[in-house]
Amino acid sequence: MSAADASESVETIAGIDVGGTFTDLILIGGPGGGVRIAKTPTTPGNQADGVLAALKAAGVSPSALDLIVHGTTTTTNAVLERRLARTGLITTAGFRDVLELGRRTRPQPYGMTGQFRPVIPRDLRLEVAERMDATGEALVPLDEAGVEAAARRLMEMGCESLVIHFLHAYANPEHEIRAAEIAARIWPNGHITMGHALLSESREFERGATAAVNASVQPILERYLARLQAELAAQGYARDVLVMNGNGGMVSARLAGREAAKTVMSGPASGVMAAAYTGRRAGCPNLITYDMGGTSSDVSLIRGAEPAVSHEIEIEYAMPIHVPMVDVRTIGAGGGSIVSVDEGGLIRVGPESAGAMPGPICFGKGGTEPTISDANLLLGRLNPGRLLSVEDAAPVEAVRAAFARVGAGLGLDAEGAAEAAIRVANAKMAGAIRMVSISMGHDPRDFALFAFGGAGPLHAAALARELAIPRVLIPARPGITNALGCAVADLRHDFVRTVNRPLDAVEMGAVHAILAEQTAAGRAMVVQNGAALRRVREVHTADMQFVGQTHLIRVALPDAAPTRETLQALFEAAYFARFKVELPTIRANLVNLNTSVIGERAEVDLAALTAVTPGATLGDALDHRRPVRFGADWHDTPVYARARLPVDALIPGPAIVEQMDTTIVIPPGDRAEGAADGNLFIHVGAA
Repeated sequence: MSAADASESVETIAGIDVGGTFTDLILIGGPGGGVRIAKTPTTPGNQADGVLAALKAAGVSPSALDLIVHGTTTTTNAVLERRLARTGLITTAGFRDVLELGRRTRPQPYGMTGQFRPVIPRDLRLEVAERMDATGEALVPLDEAGVEAAARRLMEMGCESLVIHFLHAYANPEHEIRAAEIAARIWPNGHITMGHALLSESREFERGATAAVNASVQPILERYLARLQAELAAQGYARDVLVMNGNGGMVSARLAGREAAKTVMSGPASGVMAAAYTGRRAGCPNLITYDMGGTSSDVSLIRGAEPAVSHEIEIEYAMPIHVPMVDVRTIGAGGGSIVSVDEGGLIRVGPESAGAMPGPICFGKGGTEPTISDANLLLGRLNPGRLLSVEDAAPVEAVRAAFARVGAGLGLDAEGAAEAAIRVANAKMAGAIRMVSISMGHDPRDFALFAFGGAGPLHAAALARELAIPRVLIPARPGITNALGCAVADLRHDFVRTVNRPLDAVEMGAVHAILAEQTAAGRAMVVQNGAALRRVREVHTADMQFVGQTHLIRVALPDAAPTRETLQALFEAAYFARFKVELPTIRANLVNLNTSVIGERAEVDLAALTAVTPGATLGDALDHRRPVRFGADWHDTPVYARARLPVDALIPGPAIVEQMDTTIVIPPGDRAEGAADGNLFIHVGAA
């Protein structure tokens, strides 16, 4: 299908992201073109109500939409809050405790304390006789009567979902498939997860934990999506809903429930995809993304407009989800993070948060603990009369009194304590950025910092200076970037198959057959989604290691038919690039073969995100001036309305730029420059 055909077949797209506090919507296209946005409170009891409210606030009927793309926190919240469906496990005799033994790790690097609860409790983990060896040869036949008895027992114990997870099913899934057939004859629903079907890799703990998470959230996600689709259909929406996955791609709601674990981290992934899309159009394919919200900050790395994807995300301690997900690192430093003084007399920021209720003091909803948002307000960076969702002027004196208490034992006045808190928070966030850049062998100076979220643009320039990042890119709508990611993301399906043999002993014909099979399966699934596409492409990678090592190196493959010599050379180059070490006498091991099939959707014109006023000048955008503190000094600082800025605006620091969904800080010595698509670049240290 050509790009022209695709754009004709999909005219009105709604990207909807459900966050913890707000449900964000961006509507692109439709009669008259342009863009409409809406921000409504999330409805935790039934997220579908918040989705419908956002559509109503945008003034659009579901019947007028050609496509709805939805990012959801349903599965993420269910896992983190342990509001899970009761799930049972049938596994190989002798291995019921794999999910509890896990790996030799600790919750705290320098302590022996911590708690861990497996997703499936021990009394719901049952064993049956069966055994394959690591080559796929059957050693012990499957006890079929035992499978049926175990399934009946788990049903009697109230299980809604079932996991079938056998030790070496990745090498030969015959026993898992047969066990699922037996269980399906008596199980009251379709919520049966086979470990190999979701993740065909060798590590039994990671494979089992991923299957357990999938099964325990599957009924929850399927009920929610069924309810959402029914309510949309009642209002005239006749097409499928596409759901954002944690890998940065989308799948049909009809398929999302089957592999529910893949929707974990859906929200953070959509923001990273929007950043990659925006950066590519802006000529900045290499980005470090920085999303600062109310309770946490998420960072990720993008090279060549392609986000880093990891197969080894751990959503919390001892809960790995080994399906491909955008590699996002999260720290507990957000606008609502509480500022305090620890027993050693040092200022501490987070991880405790004031949350949405009562929230920071400046929200005027009863909060009493000082937060990062309060610090920004006291330093003049936030406008006390125009805080989002705050009806009256912010209680500045209550904020000042709270920070005076923080600074009392440190020899600091209220403003000095607020400035110190901002510096501590920035240091924490800079550390997270180093984790995705310097620790992975990347120089931050080779990237631009993409700042979004409600609080990201407040801190971005200071972080860039700390890390020697030369430029900050702030998109037109930072506060709804996740919703934009839903609107621009592509369809994507990922596959993995374990080989786990020394490279010199691998049959290359089998390698080529695996990659071809995964490609064909992915293309068939992309077509099933029914969305208009520009083209379909594949990305092949291999997970490799030296024999005797534990950790894996991902190697990009040039095509689906690599030679043995090509694999060896690519692995050695990737290993040296990461560790600067050559090991020519040790054999290479081919562990996994991965394929991603990506259906690219029609281009979305981001220029529609902003309205341009012909002949506008920087003076027209000046709203007022106010004192703002940077470091130890106060500056008389101009405050501009972003909606009135000229496209090619040049703004010397210090300056503040305000808009509905965020506030942008341009420190002294920096310079901001307007660009296409409504983007704003801050050139750090370029006064």
